[in-house]
Amino acid sequence: MLIQLSKLEKFFFVEKVVYHSLDLSLYQVSVLIDGENYYVTDDKDRFLRASNLVELQKTMSNVKSKESVLRQSSAYDEMIGLSSDHGSNTMEIPISDNKLY
Repeated sequence: MLIQLSKLEKFFFVEKVVYHSLDLSLYQVSVLIDGENYYVTDDKDRFLRASNLVELQKTMSNVKSKESVLRQSSAYDEMIGLSSDHGSNTMEIPISDNKLY
């Protein structure tokens, strides 16, 4: 599901902000609200993406959250021929906004 940043900024708190590391320098953001995952968009319903994590944190600075994480999935297991039966190869690291902008 999608939610616009302008609507999201009106919430008191969101449960979790997830910064997805999609590629070498490409990040996208989603939020968890009442147990449901929403991808954040601009007012024209384009996904919020940035080539710099700090830039994306600045964009999300007016959103209050209980938790923020950086999530990265790896294709390493697939590349070396392991099956996907043994679980997900996703890493989730707690981060905070250090206001580096």
